[in-house]
Amino acid sequence: MRLLHPDGTAVHLGYCTNVHPAEDLAGILGQLDRFAVPVRERLGSDRLGLGLWLAHDVARELAADRAAVARLRAELAARGLEVVTLNGFPYRGFHAPVVKGAVYHPDWTTADRLAYTLDLADVLSVLLPDDVPHGSISTLPLAWREPWDGARRAAAGERIRALEAGLAERAVRDGRPVRVGFEPEPGCAVETVEQVEAELAGFAGGLLGLCLDVCHLAVAFEDPADVLARLADAGLPVVKVQASCALQAADPADPAVREALAGFCEPRFLHQTRERASSGAVSTADDLGEALAGPGALPGGAPWRVHFHVPLHAPPQPPLTGTSDVLERTLGLLLGGEAALADHIEVETYTWSVLPAAQRPDGDAALAAGIAAEVAWAAGTLTGLGLKEAAA
Repeated sequence: MRLLHPDGTAVHLGYCTNVHPAEDLAGILGQLDRFAVPVRERLGSDRLGLGLWLAHDVARELAADRAAVARLRAELAARGLEVVTLNGFPYRGFHAPVVKGAVYHPDWTTADRLAYTLDLADVLSVLLPDDVPHGSISTLPLAWREPWDGARRAAAGERIRALEAGLAERAVRDGRPVRVGFEPEPGCAVETVEQVEAELAGFAGGLLGLCLDVCHLAVAFEDPADVLARLADAGLPVVKVQASCALQAADPADPAVREALAGFCEPRFLHQTRERASSGAVSTADDLGEALAGPGALPGGAPWRVHFHVPLHAPPQPPLTGTSDVLERTLGLLLGGEAALADHIEVETYTWSVLPAAQRPDGDAALAAGIAAEVAWAAGTLTGLGLKEAAA
């Protein structure tokens, strides 16, 4: 789905396919028919964008065969689908029974992470529609925070310099740049936008920047206006936006609230939890279960935000809420002014399958309906800011 900003910028809106488990080309094509096409049809749109997730093995296979990528592009076009952005955060196994901290491996200290990201850039250069000026890839926030020392930071810096050089070579070769956005996440070596700024200091070529995941922003209790002002001062682009909402509890000391929160404890994904006191001090836990009980339990005297992506259009059942207000404010700052400050927006609720049972979609059609409702919510928010849907 494309929308037109009043300044003439084409803003691309789609949903991220890391919500689906396929990790080979046949499975990816199958999920287009099972989910992406029904989502597009429910939206009544002739064209739907996908933030495509390609696991390492299929990315490697496609990068070695540009003709196969061209065939994938044709398959997408035949279904009214297009790709301007890839999600390069999970390397593989994102729907394994237990993912947790494995999602951060391999990290940016390794040659494997560099090779994977450049493979994605090669694939995206072929998938990009002819009239799109640049592509984007989101990647992890360097590494998990432990272990993280001077030697590992130096190794990551070397990989990032090689990434920038590789992207620059490909931009010359292909005639259009692919940019990579580092995605801050609570608990990682890069947790805040300020840390992204520090790690990317000295990279001024415009090929590296920020992937702004608004769920992560909310969990870290960062203020969207402060974040965007800092990025502008540093000259760092918002390479892409992941439209997402966090789980929120206003009174985590209330037994009913704690019972509701316990329903979101599950074994697959990590759900970092933060509590911010009135003083501004933030208490942290690396997973929701740890926040609720045990030696690392949070005090419970102030509101919690949890890294659990909840559907944009459907806040959790009371007494819990979501952070859609943070998402609305962020989109308003990015796209409600005279100039568009971002043009790739990806709805990224990958947690549908691990929602509490009463809130979980029952079957393919229900999941497609939920994703379509999220994209519709995001599109409605953008049109409310003055953008207009562009013709296919």
